[in-house]
Amino acid sequence: MSERPAVLFVCLGNICRSPLAEAAFRTEAERLGLDVEVDSAGTADWHTGKAPDPRARALAKAKGAPIDHLQARQIAPEDYRRFTHIFALDETNLADIRERAPADATAQIGLLLDCVPGREGQAVADPYYGDEAGFEVTWRDVSEAARALAQRFAER
Repeated sequence: MSERPAVLFVCLGNICRSPLAEAAFRTEAERLGLDVEVDSAGTADWHTGKAPDPRARALAKAKGAPIDHLQARQIAPEDYRRFTHIFALDETNLADIRERAPADATAQIGLLLDCVPGREGQAVADPYYGDEAGFEVTWRDVSEAARALAQRFAER
């Protein structure tokens, strides 16, 4: 029997991209009836304890995947053992995640859009400094990755 998947999505502040990735993956996993653990975090601690960006919350609610209950947190050493997979939403955060990995890390670490054929090496669009339209682009990115990742787990 294979290990229960536990997935952590990581961006910089844990208020835009990673909470949306968590919501998209949770929705897709529920749709497929997968038994998975899902969470999100940031590499920076600027927003620790705060709710996701209001624009991200509004979009997630509109998509039927509310994230109002989430609170930003920073990735911690125990996450590298608790989660089977840690997905960065861009190359900079991927490098930070790998650099911080403790010697006893067991999680597979990768770039989220590497899960999507033809999107390997691409970053999930960062909507923070833009308007609501940017959040729609981010939602499309994380939703596409969530479908591909959930399908991968479903086929195990």
